[in-house]
Amino acid sequence: MLLALNKPFGVMCKFSPEPGKPTLADWVAVPHVYPAGRLDTDSEGLLLLTDDGPLQARIADPC
Repeated sequence: MLLALNKPFGVMCKFSPEPGKPTLADWVAVPHVYPAGRLDTDSEGLLLLTDDGPLQARIADPC
């Protein structure tokens, strides 16, 4: 599975809770997906999420 999310400004690029800060868990209700790459909390834009480990590694590979 591959999902595209327009990550809003101020949302942390992780699913684990962070007291007082919004995370991907507040925006994505699909279980067992993980971000392929990262965006800073103070940036917004396209973030890909997947449940496919090899695909995640290929997307995040800088080469």
